[in-house]
Amino acid sequence: MRGKWHGTTGLPAGVPAQVLDLLAAGRAATELAHDLDVSTQTIYTWHRQDRIDRGLTPGLTSGEKAELAAAKRRIAELESELQATRRAIELIREAAPPKDGSKPSR
Repeated sequence: MRGKWHGTTGLPAGVPAQVLDLLAAGRAATELAHDLDVSTQTIYTWHRQDRIDRGLTPGLTSGEKAELAAAKRRIAELESELQATRRAIELIREAAPPKDGSKPSR
């Protein structure tokens, strides 16, 4: 038997939506989880996110989560670039001290 799926990794597109339709039609989450070989928690997570996306439950929508994740990735990228730039400046200052003998400004 293959391992339990977590999230939507490896599942065909549209499966969570189909599962939510089946839940709405009265199928039990445990039954769906067993049939799809996903964890019951995954089913409940999809259901909760769907309720958030439809404005029925407070929380970050899927779009907001994606936007936040993209922003965090970009921030990490910019911080890395800034660190590399600062290090390059340090190396340049060490390699080429000012000609007039004064200390470099920071």
